[in-house]
Amino acid sequence: MLIRSWNLFHGNSDPPQRRGFLDEMLRIATADDPDVLCVQEVPAWALGRFSAGDVAARPRIGPLPITAEIGGRLTALNHGLLRSAFSGQGNGILLAARLRILGHSTLTLNPRSFRGHCATELGISFRTRLAWAKERRVVQALRVANGEGRTFLVANMHCTSNDDKRLPDAELLRAARFATTQAKPEDVVVLAGDFNLTAAAPALVTLASGKWGFSAPGPGIDHVLVRGASATPVEVWPEARRTIDGVVLSDHAPVEVAVE
Repeated sequence: MLIRSWNLFHGNSDPPQRRGFLDEMLRIATADDPDVLCVQEVPAWALGRFSAGDVAARPRIGPLPITAEIGGRLTALNHGLLRSAFSGQGNGILLAARLRILGHSTLTLNPRSFRGHCATELGISFRTRLAWAKERRVVQALRVANGEGRTFLVANMHCTSNDDKRLPDAELLRAARFATTQAKPEDVVVLAGDFNLTAAAPALVTLASGKWGFSAPGPGIDHVLVRGASATPVEVWPEARRTIDGVVLSDHAPVEVAVE
């Protein structure tokens, strides 16, 4: 079972240009028919393309769903400049047709109550708390089954980006608790996404320990962790594989693991 994760950078190239490349990104990300594709920084107007699409940051020009489409039209004027200013963003999971959805749930990673608790517990500054509240982050979880009756709980997340790494660290552990709570005892549990944390982060060290039992993280800030089955080391795509006609797609490289 091939599980891939990619931060799509709102469909932008690296460096960003006026036009967007979301279609090209999805085409190359699915060309070899992965079983599961987890993506982050997806414009809200594109979330309907996925087996499960969940809004994190809502469009700033009004309620969904009409404003997501309007936001997409506004963003098309200059993708590189506007990014998610009008369109909002979220996470998406795309499943191969051979997988069947058994359940779908979501959790906000940084609600006000959680931010307040962490601020008190960790001594987070008021300025950092304001920055943390600026953009809503979510984890989405899909429980799926393959044709052989094996079940998986796949959690896809995009943790907060901040100089204070205690923020994404706390969010990752919150997401892990949520995922393992949603999973059944027989499920293989997968945590995937842009964690905004490197392998030395306390949360990743903890998750790879015997207490949690997840596989080792990748070399960057994008990871796919697996518990309950053997998995290959995290593989990072070379830049050439995400380059089309000389244009590098996204400021992140896709990462993937194969689960036995």
